[in-house]
Amino acid sequence: RLRAAAVFPDAFGRPLGFRLEAGYRARRETRGFDDAHGCFYSVAMREVPERSVSWALPVPLGASLDVPDAAPVCPRRRRVLRLAGVVGGLSWLGGLAGCAAPQQPLKVGTVLHPACEFLFLGRETGLLQARETRLVELLSRADNMRLVEEGALDAAVLSLDEFFICRTQRLDLRIVAVLGVSDGADALMTRPGLSRPEQLRGRRIAVVDPSTGMVVLEAALAAASLRQDEVMRVSVTAEQALAQLRAGGVDAVVAAEPWVSQFEALGAERVFDSTRLPDRLLSVLAVRSQSLQAQPETVRRLVTAHWNAVDQFQRDPQGACRLMAPRLRLHHEPFLLQEPSIEQLALSFRGQRLPLAAAHRALLRPGGPFDVAQQALQQGLVARRQLQRVAPLQDLLDTRFLPQA
Repeated sequence: RLRAAAVFPDAFGRPLGFRLEAGYRARRETRGFDDAHGCFYSVAMREVPERSVSWALPVPLGASLDVPDAAPVCPRRRRVLRLAGVVGGLSWLGGLAGCAAPQQPLKVGTVLHPACEFLFLGRETGLLQARETRLVELLSRADNMRLVEEGALDAAVLSLDEFFICRTQRLDLRIVAVLGVSDGADALMTRPGLSRPEQLRGRRIAVVDPSTGMVVLEAALAAASLRQDEVMRVSVTAEQALAQLRAGGVDAVVAAEPWVSQFEALGAERVFDSTRLPDRLLSVLAVRSQSLQAQPETVRRLVTAHWNAVDQFQRDPQGACRLMAPRLRLHHEPFLLQEPSIEQLALSFRGQRLPLAAAHRALLRPGGPFDVAQQALQQGLVARRQLQRVAPLQDLLDTRFLPQA
């Protein structure tokens, strides 16, 4: 884990550092003002959660935080100043301990996926307040799951498969909303000349997202009466998949929108997609049970903000995409050398069904689409001995935040 430091002046005006645990690997440096503790900080973090830190003992800082060094002093005086600074810092911490700690924002893990974008749209339009909810942007689904398992996140956007994988680690997570259902957004694409899944025997297949991609690939192979050992699977990024498909390094790619549309533009053929797997590939918002108990109203506002943002998108897709454009461009980075148009950005949501609040009662009812999907998934995990038993539906959901029937 990264150890970072925050700047706080000591009794002599020299910078004194308080060592912080950020829990993220370095990607870029973030600077800001921590209003909870009243100090400026400069932290190299992988993600954006500027204030997700915990206080520990103070330590003197050097030039690593770009703080100008003070005028040279003799070693003995430097030791006196350093000791006085540490004592001053400890006194400040003692005063802080006597104050009631403010409630920490709800930390929500997200990845670069269309289902997550409406939470960010809610933040852009003021539906989400930073003091209540912090959206943590992560580069991979593996990081998202790892931070959930380590307790660094209070909630996360997960696929249904990832949700159950987390539960195999005995994490008490509850689903509060379904953010998206893949209805053609995930697909198996082949190079020209391969128009049927049966033709993939002995071929190399690139999988961009192993979480949902493997579900699509397994279903496509089963439909073609092929075993998994009859194809060669390689895990790649979208950029690598694009390069290898162009160069003939792979014969097929399993990917999701907006990449599927980009592969189609290059001449690839769609031979299998998630329309053949109704209600199987779901993106859910999962929250820790202790966070549901401690911050129920914050969770309610989070879920409501998502639904309101989806409603805004469905009423005015182009207007919503303009607001989401800075983030949606990231989805298209591997493919487009020029600025994508609003129409191209809207392809990010092609094949995604976005359930609104009113649809959730039917979606999550006993015997409904979600119940059927989760039972089949749990039974598979039990058969592979990854789960001990199939959990009942009521142990997986918290429906308090759904609108009244």
